[in-house]
Amino acid sequence: MTNDQFKSGFAAMIGRPNVGKSTLLNHVLGQKVAIMSDKPQTTRNKIQAVYNQSDAQVVFIDTPGIHKPKHKLGSFMTNIAQKTLDEVDIVLFMVDADKGYGKGDQYIMEQLEKCHTPVFLVINKIDKVHPDQLLPFIESYREKYDFTEVIPISALNGNNVNTLLEQILLYMEEGPQFYPADQITDHPERFIISELVREKVLHLTEDEVPHSVAAQVEHIEYKEEKDTVYVAAAIIVERSSQKGIIIGKQGKMLRNIGTQARGDIEALLGSKVYLDLWVKVRENWRNREGRLRDFGFVEEDY
Repeated sequence: MTNDQFKSGFAAMIGRPNVGKSTLLNHVLGQKVAIMSDKPQTTRNKIQAVYNQSDAQVVFIDTPGIHKPKHKLGSFMTNIAQKTLDEVDIVLFMVDADKGYGKGDQYIMEQLEKCHTPVFLVINKIDKVHPDQLLPFIESYREKYDFTEVIPISALNGNNVNTLLEQILLYMEEGPQFYPADQITDHPERFIISELVREKVLHLTEDEVPHSVAAQVEHIEYKEEKDTVYVAAAIIVERSSQKGIIIGKQGKMLRNIGTQARGDIEALLGSKVYLDLWVKVRENWRNREGRLRDFGFVEEDY
């Protein structure tokens, strides 16, 4: 295989919150790099993940779900998603087959009108609807935008995902290999570990906590004598009441979060892990630019 036969490019994943972009990304890569939750706005940073074949490489950009922002963190998330449209070769507009066309979709399509690259309509969660419902669903979107391709999938079950990948590669041009073939993300381990911790908080705590929670890895060290990686991480909340929820009665909730997160971190690092977790209160951090920067939300970096 010669270099001039190698195809490569960038594909942005965009859509309303909770349509399954992170689930698709993890399925394509066969490894978790984006956290999954049934709660909206799970993805906060633009996550670049790398899909490799012997003759091709696709860099997926999993953007935060576009929504009308209510605070500075929300504005950051939406701005990142919109800017991504100008940086890629293909845009994957993902929608939920189980939900009809909504105002959030209209808002996104207004942004897509400014886009000059191919736009795929990716209909996710087809396992939740009867096949007869798909055609009218597709038409409700097609009459509002001239999509390059329309591909129904189930990201959770993997249905038709290979077809989606094949179609993406058809639209990629000859180009360089941007990342080594064994690299699946451009994010450092610290970022992924902090996201894995935050994912467990989202899964295990009540609805009043998730939107105001962040996680920050403060120290990683390999302990050779114990053949173990020591990870120290803080869970950040906005109110003392939330701190109490995450710690739980006699520390039970925090232990559960740690146990579940440790399993994923060990799979990521390929090593035994000792995970030291604690909870910090940082009032109104989502509206403070200094705090957002501390926790990795820095728009200029993108």
